[in-house]
Formats: sequence, C-alpha cells, structure tokens
Amino acid sequence: MPAPGNFTFILYAPDMTNPEAFKSRMDVRAQHLQGAREHHHEGILKIGGAILSPDAEKKMIGSIIIFEADSIETVRKTVEEDVYYKEGVWDKEKLQIYPYQSPHL
Repeated sequence: MPAPGNFTFILYAPDMTNPEAFKSRMDVRAQHLQGAREHHHEGILKIGGAILSPDAEKKMIGSIIIFEADSIETVRKTVEEDVYYKEGVWDKEKLQIYPYQSPHL
C-alpha cells in the first residue's frame, strides 16, 4: 500500500526497435541501474526490470517499473531524467505511465 498522499504507477517502456537498440541499452545500462538504485533508496521506485523477448534468445526489449509518487507528473519527470529515456533506448512514442491499484488480499 502506498504511503499516505502517494499513488502507485506502472511504467511500460518498450525499447526502440532499430538494429542498434540492444547495443544502445547495454552501453548505458550501468548508469540506468545506478539511477534506479538511487530512486529505490528514495522510495519512488518500488520494483522494476527488463521485458524479455518471448523467443528462445530472451533478449531485453523494454522495461516495466512500478513507482510510488504523489503524482503522475513526478513519475514522468523521473522517467524523463533516466538515461534510457535521454539516450533514446526507450521508444518515447510508445512509453506509457498508468495509475495502478492492487486489491487488498
């Protein structure tokens, strides 16, 4: 459950599909992971990881991240500061942020 005043959001961020996309991802992956660790320690990033291709190769083709923040604008700003966004790893045209609510089980 989010902290009082915060909401949960899901980021769906597919990678670009050009031939250099995977190399671009790997070139800046360490920077991306460092930023993710910092946001996790701050409490805004709850969990995240790579979307894998369904074929046998299981290549990274995007990201799913769950955020906890006061607004979708805060999440959008965080996403736009990410190296994957800045360096064109994620497909900005297909990137989506959704408010999310889980049932109390």
